[in-house]
Amino acid sequence: MLDLAEELHRWIEEGRDFAVATVLAVGGSAPRGPGAALAVDSSGTVIGSVSGGCVEGAVYELCLEALRTGESVVERFGYSDEDAFAVGLTCGGTIEVLITPVAAQATALLASALTAAVRDEPAALVRVARGPAELLGRALLVRPDGPHEGTLGGHPELDRTAAAEARALLEAGRTGAVDLSADGSHCPGGLTLLIESNVPPPRMIVFGAVDFAAALARAGKFLGYHVTVCDARPVFATRERFPDADEIVVDWPHRHLRRTGTDARTVLCVLTHDAKFDIPLLKAALRMPAAFIGAMGSRRTHEDRERRLRSEGLAEAELARLRSPIGLDLGARTPEETALSIVAEIVAVRRGGTGAPLTGSNTPIHRDGAPQGRPAAA
Repeated sequence: MLDLAEELHRWIEEGRDFAVATVLAVGGSAPRGPGAALAVDSSGTVIGSVSGGCVEGAVYELCLEALRTGESVVERFGYSDEDAFAVGLTCGGTIEVLITPVAAQATALLASALTAAVRDEPAALVRVARGPAELLGRALLVRPDGPHEGTLGGHPELDRTAAAEARALLEAGRTGAVDLSADGSHCPGGLTLLIESNVPPPRMIVFGAVDFAAALARAGKFLGYHVTVCDARPVFATRERFPDADEIVVDWPHRHLRRTGTDARTVLCVLTHDAKFDIPLLKAALRMPAAFIGAMGSRRTHEDRERRLRSEGLAEAELARLRSPIGLDLGARTPEETALSIVAEIVAVRRGGTGAPLTGSNTPIHRDGAPQGRPAAA
């Protein structure tokens, strides 16, 4: 549901009744992961997607049925089903979808969850997907700090356990299903919760105000990153040169990095290929948490960097974190092609991909990688 926060927030403000279908779980090769959503209002308007087009028609009809009955249901679609070809999920995987009707009088907590998502505030929405009939549709809104909102049925221990599970997924920036029993202890099959996490977008910090950085900022925004461009030279680090960046910082790279800090989702791209910038910056970066640290330059430049960083006291394990030369081998020439090769490597590292062509390979197309926020997950 939080996947469609802006649109659903507007629908609630307009007083529309709607049903929302949210991916609860996936198996095998499925096009979209848990949390992906499709919504249908009472007039038949549809937004979003749960399968990249495979089962949209069937899910649309289920949403209309939920609007008529007022009841939540979980539906499974898969290649092994007799009607797999009829609904179109022929990719070899399975998906389970939670369909929930949302009436105007029942939207207070959901409205709060959607408002938090629109504002990029960290919060997790917990909904009962399977369990006793009287609990279906119950929800909690959980934030990193402070008490939760709502209840799953009036049992304090169940609410506390669900809130603890939600905070764990929220801290990791993950969305998924969790099985609990009615008294709050783990019991697969007893009670299934869908926990959707919303966290601020992950950050991409691009060091070096060069043409490649402008193309990379565009690509980073496309992937859902909050993009910062940092350079010590004010004549190059300008809004005119980097209109797609969320933030432009004029400062020495290593100094800005220490000031801003990083986390386990942060992507650092060093495009300066100038030792007076690179070495202090990488010395700091390789000792900080980050999802990806890459540096541009030739193989000779990389070897010189490593030699200098070793002389600065960095250990081999720290140097092993550096992706250099940055990017996958796409034969890139232009800034845009180079940016594509860089973000392709970032996605491969994030999702556990190999970077090899899918043609002729036996590797899974869709992996069970943990998303880093809403884009992702972003």
